[in-house]
Amino acid sequence: MAEKYSNQYSKDRLLWSCRRGMLELDLLLKDFILEGYDSLQLSDRKAFETLLEYPDAVLFDLLMGKSIAADQGIASVIKKIRSIATSATS
Repeated sequence: MAEKYSNQYSKDRLLWSCRRGMLELDLLLKDFILEGYDSLQLSDRKAFETLLEYPDAVLFDLLMGKSIAADQGIASVIKKIRSIATSATS
């Protein structure tokens, strides 16, 4: 039970970190936490947390495909976020 509480606490913390200055980012990141985060491997979870440290403008450009991440772990997570967003609009 303690592990489940710990995981939920971590997820709640991540949801809070997904609150950004742009509504588009808020929605993309929140949907990803709710729909895709649980299936991530540990390395992808760490990459996602690193991605949350990026400035909003950089994060927006990455998620909109206007720029490409040099880090393969970050690029992988961005692809997964975009995949969740695409499936949500279909």
